Amino acid sequence: MAEQAQTSVVAITGGMGSGKSSVAACLCEISGARGLNADTVCRQLLEPGATGWLAVQGAFGERFFLADKRLDRTLLRKVLFADHEFRRELNALLHPLVREEIAAWLGKEKGNFSLAPVRFVVEVPLLYEAHWEPDFSQIVVVYSDKQACLRRIMLRDRIGEAEAQKAFATQMPLLDKALRAAHVIDNSGPWPDTALQIVHLRNLLW
Repeated sequence: MAEQAQTSVVAITGGMGSGKSSVAACLCEISGARGLNADTVCRQLLEPGATGWLAVQGAFGERFFLADKRLDRTLLRKVLFADHEFRRELNALLHPLVREEIAAWLGKEKGNFSLAPVRFVVEVPLLYEAHWEPDFSQIVVVYSDKQACLRRIMLRDRIGEAEAQKAFATQMPLLDKALRAAHVIDNSGPWPDTALQIVHLRNLLW
């Protein structure tokens, strides 16, 4: 993906519950950028018969599949957040596949707009954990304080605080991500405050 990184391909990353998707969607809307979410790509790869599905089946057998061959996402999520070694193995299987799909999408989209510059925004939750920094021309971290993140995780996933804490703890500390990035959006407060930062970010990027 080195070629794409020299064009306007911006990565949005952060932590669980920080508001990455909201920021990415807003940035795309106000800039006309084309957007892609790595989590969406991963979900597609885990549909029955897809390459990610086959990889999980080959590595772990039928453990994470329902009777109709669909992935048991509830069980997978539970084990993912409880077992560090399993999480490492699963990421090693899926991350290269997701990366290839993102590169293919960028190549196709660039081909469709070969006569004009095109802006891309790619949401990559585990960018730093996966060491994908070289793939993008700019990296934006969406930061929120821990309590705000936990509230959003609990509301989104309909889980208790203990489970939200466990999920939150599986990722690199959000402050560490913020300190690595060229651009940071603080989404701890009201959305209008965040939106103003996104407008400023757009002006800095483009």
